[in-house]
Amino acid sequence: MRYKMVTSFVLIAIFIGMTYGTVFGEFGDILINKQKESLQEAGIPAVIFPHWFHRIRFKCKVCHESIFVSKAGANDINMSAIAKGEYCGKCHDGKIAWTTLECQRCHMADDID
Repeated sequence: MRYKMVTSFVLIAIFIGMTYGTVFGEFGDILINKQKESLQEAGIPAVIFPHWFHRIRFKCKVCHESIFVSKAGANDINMSAIAKGEYCGKCHDGKIAWTTLECQRCHMADDID
C-alpha cells in the first residue's frame, strides 16, 4: 500500500515538473553537462538525470557496469551514441521507455552554469 502511494506521488510530481518545466533537484539526481560548451552554443539545456526515479524501478546492476561506468565523467554520453542504442538509448527506444525525440524530458537544466 505504501509503495503504491509513494509511486503515485512520484509520478504526479514528475508530471507537474514536465508540465511546468520545474527541475526538482532531488538527492541523487545527476547533471550531465560534459558537453557544456556545445550545448550552450546550440541553446540546448543540460540534462538532469533522475537517478532516484530510475533506482525506484531497477536494481543498480541493470545499468552498472553493463551500460554505465560508475564514475563521474567516465561515460561519453552524447545524442549520437544514444541514437545508436548506447547509454540511455538501451532503454529509451520507444519500447521499454519513451524515445529520445522528447527532448524536454531530459534537457531541462536551464539555469546551470
